[in-house]
Formats: sequence, structure tokens, C-alpha cells
Amino acid sequence: DSYKFLAVDGDHEAEIDDKGIVSLRMKDVHGIQEQHGDFILNTGSPHYVKIVSDVREVDVYNKGMDIRYSPPFTKEGIDVNFTEQERIDSIIVRTYERGVEDETYSCGTGVTAAAIVFYHNEMGFNDVTVHTKGGKLSVEYDRINDDTYTNIWLSGPAEKVFEGDVEVKP
Repeated sequence: DSYKFLAVDGDHEAEIDDKGIVSLRMKDVHGIQEQHGDFILNTGSPHYVKIVSDVREVDVYNKGMDIRYSPPFTKEGIDVNFTEQERIDSIIVRTYERGVEDETYSCGTGVTAAAIVFYHNEMGFNDVTVHTKGGKLSVEYDRINDDTYTNIWLSGPAEKVFEGDVEVKP
């Protein structure tokens, strides 16, 4: 019921409960920068979080690409999350993801970044329900101070959405 694995951002733990909900321990967050009312933090990948009033109407592709390729992000890139508070304990997140170079249905590190930004802003909570195009997730964490968050767990259902084979030629 518990697993350990290595990802690009280091070691991770995961647990699966009897209902098939996967909980993934995310990297601790140390440091949140504010830039013109938006926020930059690293949750395993660098994220730019922009709070908007009607996230469903945002042109995620064009606005996300503009931010992702703007200085100082041009070289390394940055994932861009547009988020709106839906209720007292829930938010909606849409993400432009670098590498994909388009909107994705859900981004775990982005969902985590957006949830932390809401608490960092004193508008939030540390047990957040997050709605994405890909489904509903939750994020729980401990706040140590304004810039340090630990014991971060991202939880939600996991289901197979694709299977394929890749042939690698020398």
C-alpha cells in the first residue's frame, strides 16, 4: 500500500487507499516570490501562479505562453497556473505546462503550487479541494512560516488513460 520512487525532482513516497485514491508526498516548498501580484514557487517544477476572477474564460494557451516565454523565464521556462477561488475550501486551476507547450488537463505540481499560494495569501486553508479539467484532487500541507511548507500531500484518483509502445532506434 505504500511505494517509493525516484522522479526528476528527487525521491517520492506514495500511498494507495482501499478506494483507489493515490496520495503522493510532494517536495517541501522553501520560498515564494511575489511579482506584480502573481506568485512564483517551486513544487518540484517552477510555477507561476496567477489569481484570476473567471478562470473558465482565460485564454490559457496564449496568456500562458506569453508568461512562459517572458524574461526571466525564456531560457528554462516555467509552468503557468491560472486559479480562482471557488468556495472557502476549494479552487479551480488551469495550467499551461512547459514541455507540453499547451494547456494540460491536470498538473500535480501546479495544483500544489496554487493551493499553497492561497494559504500564503492568507486567503486560504491547508486542506484544499482543487478542480481541474482532469478531475478533482486535494492538497494538504503544514505551514511552517510564510515561505516554508512541508508534509505536502497531493491526493486523487488514478486511472489508466493511455497505453502504448515506443521503439527506440540507435
